[in-house]
Amino acid sequence: MSYKRISYEIKNKYAYIGFGYNCDKAMTVLDEESLRELRDIVNEASAEEKNIDGVIFHSHKKDCFLAGADIKLISAMKTESEGAHGAEQGQIIFNVIEDLKVPSIACVNGVCLGGGTELSLSCSMIICSDNTKTQMGLPEVKLGIIPGFGGTFRMPKKVGLPTALDLILTGKSLNARKAKRVGIADGVYPKERLLTMALNHLKKQDKKQSIKESLGHFAADNFLSRKIIFQKARENVLKKTKGFYQAPLKILDVMEAGMMKSRTGYLAGEAQAFGELCVGEQSKNLQHLFFLMEATKKYKGLKAENDIPILKRGAALGAGTMGGGIAWLMAETDMAPILKDLTPEALELGLKQSAANFLGQMKRKKMSYDQFERKQRTISPELTYDSFGQVDLVIEAIVENINIKKSVFAEVEKHVSKSCVLTSNTSSLSVEEMSTALEYPERFAGLHFFNPVNRMPLVEIVTHSKVAPETIEALYSWCLKAKKKPVVVADGPGFLVNRILMPYLNEVGFLLKEGVSMKDVDDACLNFGMPMGPCRLLDEIGLDVGVKVAKILHEGLGDRAATSDLSQVVVDKGFLGKKNKKGFYLYDEKGKVTGVNEEVQKLLPSENIKMSETDIQMRVFLPMINEASIILDEKIVSKASDVDLGLIFGIGFPPFRGGLLKYADSQGLDRILEVIEKFSNTVNDKRYNACDYLKNLVDKKMKFYDI
Repeated sequence: MSYKRISYEIKNKYAYIGFGYNCDKAMTVLDEESLRELRDIVNEASAEEKNIDGVIFHSHKKDCFLAGADIKLISAMKTESEGAHGAEQGQIIFNVIEDLKVPSIACVNGVCLGGGTELSLSCSMIICSDNTKTQMGLPEVKLGIIPGFGGTFRMPKKVGLPTALDLILTGKSLNARKAKRVGIADGVYPKERLLTMALNHLKKQDKKQSIKESLGHFAADNFLSRKIIFQKARENVLKKTKGFYQAPLKILDVMEAGMMKSRTGYLAGEAQAFGELCVGEQSKNLQHLFFLMEATKKYKGLKAENDIPILKRGAALGAGTMGGGIAWLMAETDMAPILKDLTPEALELGLKQSAANFLGQMKRKKMSYDQFERKQRTISPELTYDSFGQVDLVIEAIVENINIKKSVFAEVEKHVSKSCVLTSNTSSLSVEEMSTALEYPERFAGLHFFNPVNRMPLVEIVTHSKVAPETIEALYSWCLKAKKKPVVVADGPGFLVNRILMPYLNEVGFLLKEGVSMKDVDDACLNFGMPMGPCRLLDEIGLDVGVKVAKILHEGLGDRAATSDLSQVVVDKGFLGKKNKKGFYLYDEKGKVTGVNEEVQKLLPSENIKMSETDIQMRVFLPMINEASIILDEKIVSKASDVDLGLIFGIGFPPFRGGLLKYADSQGLDRILEVIEKFSNTVNDKRYNACDYLKNLVDKKMKFYDI
C-alpha cells in the first residue's frame, strides 16, 4: 500500500517509517490525515512482524522529526467526549507500536515535541542527533492540557517518576545531550549516522537501566516515596502557579491515581482528563494565545518595495540599565555591538549589566563560562562615534528628554552609513517629533524594549509618517532573530502597553486615597492573576519614572489620564521604589521585599474602607479595556490580538485569560459597558467615560475579536 504523508518501506528485513514525506511545511505535525496513515502503517508493520527484524521511525525533514499533534485539531474539539475520543485514537496507535514483537527505534533529528515525544516513548529505544535544533519534551501543559497519547504513562517508565514529573509539569524541552543525560535518549550521534546507528542499536538491544533510572523506578514503585514525591510536586505547582492553572493539578491527579493501574485503566483516565481540559475555557484561551504567537512569526505589514536592510552589527547608545541590556541582547545575537556613552564610569555600569545577564544564563546552565567570556568580550565600549560607520543598527537608550534625543540623533546621523537603521528606545516620547531631527527619517523608528531586556519578551516597533516599510520589516525580522515578540504600533502617547497600563496604575492611586489598603489592592490584582500587585509594580518601575511618564501621558491624553497626587507626594519624600530600597514597600540589598513602608502608610487615610475584591478589580481593569478600545479606534494598532499580545508579554497580563480583550469578550461587552457607565456616575466621569468604539460594538452585538 502507498501512503501520501508518511513513507513506509522494508529494506533488508527492517521497516522504515518516515515522517514529513511529500510535505512542503517546515514542521511535521500529526493532523487527521497523517494520524490515519500512521494507524494503517503501524498495523501493516504489526502484520509483517514475522518477516521483519525491527521498525525504524525517522523523518525526511531537515530539522523536524515530529512537532506533535496539530493544534488546530485540538482546538476544533467541542465536547469532552470528542476530546477523549481523539486522545484514545492516538493511544491505540501508540499501543500497537509498544506491543510490536520486534524492537522499534525512534531516530530523532530536530524538533520532537508533544505527540512526537509520546510516539518515541512507545518505541523500544530512542536515539537523537547532535543537531542543535534537536529537542524533546511534552509541552502540552502550556496549552492547558495533559499529554493525551500516553505520555504521562510512559515517561515515568523511561526516566523515573521525579524526572518525569519535572518534564511534564513544566513542559520544558531538552536538547539531545540533556535528553540522554536524563534517560530519554539511548544515544546521541551525528545526524548523518543516525539511521546506521539505529541498526546497531536494534541488533544489540542492550537496554540496561542506569542507576538513576533504577532509583526513579524504585521511587515510583514504593508507596511512601511515591506519596512524598507527589506531595512535593503539588506544593511546587501551587507555589509557581498560585493555583490559577488547572492542567498541572489535573496531570498530578491522573498520574497519582493511575500509578498502580494497568495500561488500559491508566490511559482511560488520561484520555478522560484530556477531554475535560481541551474544551475548557482556560485551555481554549491558551490555545488562542498559541495561535497569536504563531502569527507573530511572519511579518504582515506593508511590504517593502526595495531591499530589506540586513542588520549584522549593532550599537547601543547609552550605557544605563537599558543600554547595557540592549548591548547584551546584541552580543547574544552575535552582533559584536558597540556600547557608547560619555564617561568610562557609565560604560562600566553598562558592561556590568550585560555581564550580569550572561552570568544569569550561566547559573541556569544555558551557557558555559567560556561562552560567557567570549560573548561579553564582543561588546566594545566606546566614548566616541569613530566606529559607528561599521554598524547597521543603532538603538538609543539615553535620558528621556525629547530635545536631548533629537540633538543626539542629529549627531549620530553624521557618523553612520546611509543604510544604517536608527531607533529610539523611548517609552513615552513622540517618535514623530524625534524623526524631524534627521536628514533621512525614513530609516528611523521607535524600538521600545521593556525592562529587564533579558527577561521581557515584548518589543514595540513604533512607526511614524515618514518611515520606510523596509525599515519596519528589517526591525521586525531582527526582533524575531533576537527571540523577541514584536508588535508594530503607531506613534502616540505611551504607544500601546504604557498607555493601557496608565489607567491601571492611576486608578490605584485614587483607590489608596479613598482609603482602600495597599494589601487589598495588591491582593485583588494578584488574585486576578497578575504577576505582582500594582503597588509592587510601581516600586519596580520606579515611582519617579512613573510620575514622569504619567505627566507626559496626562498632557497627551487629557483629563481621563489625570493622576492622584499620591505618587508625587511619595517621590517628594524620597521614596523611589526598589531602586533606593524604599517605595510602597521596603527592600533588602538583594531587592527582596522586607515589609510595607510605614512612612508611606502615614500618607494614606488612617482608616481603611473595605471594598470587595471584585469591585477593586473592576475599578482597575475596566479603564484598561476602555483605553484599549480608544487605541483600536485611533488605529495605534490594527487588531485586538496586538493589544492582547502586548499586555501578556509587556506587563504579564494573565495568559490563562487569553489577553485583556479576549477576557472582555468572554465577560460580555454589554456588561462591561454597563459597569463603566455606573462608575462614570459614582466615581469619576472623566476616567470612566466609555468610548464610542466600545459603545458601537455593544450596539452591534459584536466582540473585539469579531473585527
